[in-house]
Amino acid sequence: MTERLSSTLAGIARTLRAMLGAPDYEGYLAHELASHPDRQPMTRDQFMCDRLENRYNKPGSRCC
Repeated sequence: MTERLSSTLAGIARTLRAMLGAPDYEGYLAHELASHPDRQPMTRDQFMCDRLENRYNKPGSRCC
């Protein structure tokens, strides 16, 4: 029961982060490990900085 509750809460947290536009480090990490095992994944801090950089400084990503 505890494992099921933990899994459910993790899913709710992922959904809320997606609704708020917050990056999903756990999803990124799972993808990197499954798809690119030869690459060293970014740390959580590097990932957050990269996502913020892409969100706010990428040409065409902002209206003004």
